[in-house]
Amino acid sequence: MHLTLPNEKHRYEMENLLRLFGVLHADGACALHISGDSAHALLTLDGRDYAHAAAVIRDANAPKLSNPIGAACITDADELALAQALGRCLLQATGRTPPWGLLTGVRPTKLFRRLVQRHGLDTTRAYFADALFVRPEKIALAEAIYRNQRAVLEETTPQSFSLYVGIPFCPTRCAYCSFVSHSITESKAQRLIPQYVEKLCEELAHTGMVAHALGLRLESVYFGGGTPTSLSAAQLDTLLTAVKTHFDLSTCREYTVEAGRPDTVTAEKFALLQSHGVGRVSVNPQTFSDAVLRTIGRAHTAQAARDAYALARQYGFAVNMDFIAGLPGDTPEGFAASIAEAIALAPENITVHALARKRAAALSQDGQSPPEDERDWQLEGVSAALTSAGYAPYYSYRQSKSLGALENTGWAKRHFASRYNIYMMEELHTVLSCGAGAVTKLKDPRGETIERVFNFKYPYEYVGRFAQILSRKDEILRFYGEIGQKN
Repeated sequence: MHLTLPNEKHRYEMENLLRLFGVLHADGACALHISGDSAHALLTLDGRDYAHAAAVIRDANAPKLSNPIGAACITDADELALAQALGRCLLQATGRTPPWGLLTGVRPTKLFRRLVQRHGLDTTRAYFADALFVRPEKIALAEAIYRNQRAVLEETTPQSFSLYVGIPFCPTRCAYCSFVSHSITESKAQRLIPQYVEKLCEELAHTGMVAHALGLRLESVYFGGGTPTSLSAAQLDTLLTAVKTHFDLSTCREYTVEAGRPDTVTAEKFALLQSHGVGRVSVNPQTFSDAVLRTIGRAHTAQAARDAYALARQYGFAVNMDFIAGLPGDTPEGFAASIAEAIALAPENITVHALARKRAAALSQDGQSPPEDERDWQLEGVSAALTSAGYAPYYSYRQSKSLGALENTGWAKRHFASRYNIYMMEELHTVLSCGAGAVTKLKDPRGETIERVFNFKYPYEYVGRFAQILSRKDEILRFYGEIGQKN
């Protein structure tokens, strides 16, 4: 596919749009032109030409916000019109509409919420349908999530923040995983983990000092990874104690630790988490098919996931269970059966992911083929089953190269939506993050400005260049100082 653009600033979004329709690498040519106040697209695919034009709307009353297609912080009516023109060419050429239409960004529900707040629900529905070509079922999903988030949205204050603690270690590396995570069975990891825990405690101490100096209010704590419960009980105790020592937990509404791999779960660890005030854990089967588990490199069985869930219940935790649609060897029917079993177990949260084929994952490097027809993997049947069982969607996000251009959605029973997930995905307040690969996200509490502070990605870098990690925390003080002057 050859893409010619008169204005290179639009290239990124147009290429993303071609990927959505699965034609970026096709044997054809694509020439896009903007002329005057209208956008024209000419697509040549398999020897056939498709041409469309779209008007650039400059009506002062039309919805406007930062780039409605993707995530770049620009307002560009020309880009939207160009996307619409190319989108119509692609619809005609391929005969299919991606579920989220022209949207290529990670957070369609954030876009939906901001439009509703500024222009109302009717205008937003129409904009998603007519301007962005979003399918009716996805508009309904975005609206349901907007409604289900409102109680949590109202809780956040200008002083609110959340704490993320990253543990980049797992028992084994899953075939679909692209995160920086190291197997705890490797000798290098065994030598590194004690140093990592020591430095992480130091970073928690320094971050807690900064949060206290700024008068920030802790809303939620989230231990993620990797798999935090890959650490020993003693190592977990050290980190949980550091959080308790350096942060004021009296305002914390939610404390979550991922125990996603059932083969890392023990009664000792769950008792420890309970003693430190942890109220939520994840137990993530991904599937209840042993054959699929073996294919993706999981070292546990479906029964081990059931046992880990039962153990979490003994300690009174609210539980999330993750499942991934489109795993190698699975089928739509098999995935629906896994969700049905999860519903029967009745965890408070069930998160449904669409498999994303990331370049760094073994699944992509091994050349395993995606399903022959990704359109078979529609999630409406799963959504209907969850709704009938009393679960409601409360947050959603998208990833590139995901199965059928679908989304990841969290479903929760009444009053059990994960606040941290909403805070993070809707970018409601600052998230101070500690650990290798962690990204602190600084949010202006009275505006839309967001800045990021990155930690080193790999654990050995994190340990070896730790002084730079602490020095970067000065960016938090600078950010709040500047927004204080501005506001």
